[in-house]
Amino acid sequence: MPIELKFILEALLFSAAKPLSVAELREVLNKTAAEEEAPPETVPFKKQSVETLEAALNELSQEHEAAGRSYRLVCVAGSWQFVTQPEYGPWLKTFVGVKSRPARLSQPGLETLAVVAYRQPVTRAEIEQIRGVAVDGVMATLKERGLIAEVGRAEVIGRPMQYGTTPAFLEYFGLAALEDLPAADELRRIPVVRPESLATAEGPAAETPPLPLDTPATSETSTEAPPSVDGAPETSSSETTEPTSESPAEAPPSNEPPPPT
Repeated sequence: MPIELKFILEALLFSAAKPLSVAELREVLNKTAAEEEAPPETVPFKKQSVETLEAALNELSQEHEAAGRSYRLVCVAGSWQFVTQPEYGPWLKTFVGVKSRPARLSQPGLETLAVVAYRQPVTRAEIEQIRGVAVDGVMATLKERGLIAEVGRAEVIGRPMQYGTTPAFLEYFGLAALEDLPAADELRRIPVVRPESLATAEGPAAETPPLPLDTPATSETSTEAPPSVDGAPETSSSETTEPTSESPAEAPPSNEPPPPT
């Protein structure tokens, strides 16, 4: 029987002590063909493309699924492995013993993790807007368990930290990739209020230089007269003082001589 690529991959995964990614499988194929005393049948499988390997693995997985065996081939968090069917769990627990599993996530933990998974990268403030409660303690627990991690900083005022899920999150829920998450359009559409974006050299904010400290904030010219020395406003030169009833006009000078002293 001629050797096929999918059966080589099956033998490697069956003997592996841990899940193997496509890159790791490809490396084994290349190293085997590059050895000095490599058998000639190994040469055709050197430098296989990622697409070819993925197609062979998917075909192998479908064949095991159709055969109805007690195990199947699955891809979890980007790595391939053989796993037993859940219905054979009672006998396996007796044979290998019950392994300690991490404690289940609380309801707040699941809700916070869902927001991170569907809205990532997301800041803590955005998570709190969606959930309506503080999430400091829950976020610390999720980080300790390796389900979320810091993935960068948001380009907004204050540059808050952003969070995303990790490969451990995919393993915890048995997902091959984030694209396998159930649809949650309603959660994705919940609006959040974000701070203003930071001004960059290319942005419009850089085109207008800041005003000096002694320049008024407004571009309009003030028409207010400057104060006098004693604090009272001076009268504009264009204004004239009109006599009023309270302040009678000064009488004209008299032609009579002054009285004798």
